[in-house]
Amino acid sequence: MANIATQRIQREFKEVVKSEEVAKCSIKVELVNDSYTELKGEIAGPPDTPYEGGKFILEIKIPETYPFNPPKVKFLTKIWHPNISSVTGAICLDILKDQWAAAMTLRTVLLSLQALLSAAEPDDPQDAVVARQFKENLAIFKRTASHWTNKYAGGPNRDEQYEDRVMQLKSMGFDENKATVSLSTFNWDVERATENLLS
Repeated sequence: MANIATQRIQREFKEVVKSEEVAKCSIKVELVNDSYTELKGEIAGPPDTPYEGGKFILEIKIPETYPFNPPKVKFLTKIWHPNISSVTGAICLDILKDQWAAAMTLRTVLLSLQALLSAAEPDDPQDAVVARQFKENLAIFKRTASHWTNKYAGGPNRDEQYEDRVMQLKSMGFDENKATVSLSTFNWDVERATENLLS
């Protein structure tokens, strides 16, 4: 890794680890394999959102051209959000693409991702299915996002009705994760979700 990138990321890493603001927001970062090219981030779901109480793990890869190019970040924890792929964890956020500036830091990235959980941008989606639900049926979107937070990120809100529907499909022999995605996609309509899984 280029020297400038290494020095810069070491400094930023320390800044995140020591920052009181970051600690207050329940954001953490650690090294993977003692190397500054790969980091593991963790952000807490913000209060008053369906992600509240969840812990979301991020994969952060620092390119050799850092800080002139943004870090590559994706969610390892499954999440139901218009700007994050429910399948791959890829993120649609302008500062991770064309709006990146060399003055931005690891702290900026982590705080921006946490802010994204509070303020989705459904008109610039990464996941069209989630964005459509967000725009057409906000109540089901919030309930689904909360269910995913409970299931995948350790959030506090269990949704027994949704869990029962997942188990219904699981008892038919479908994979639990695939059943969850299909039900979430079809607004928890068991028949449509089943048809989708069979097609």
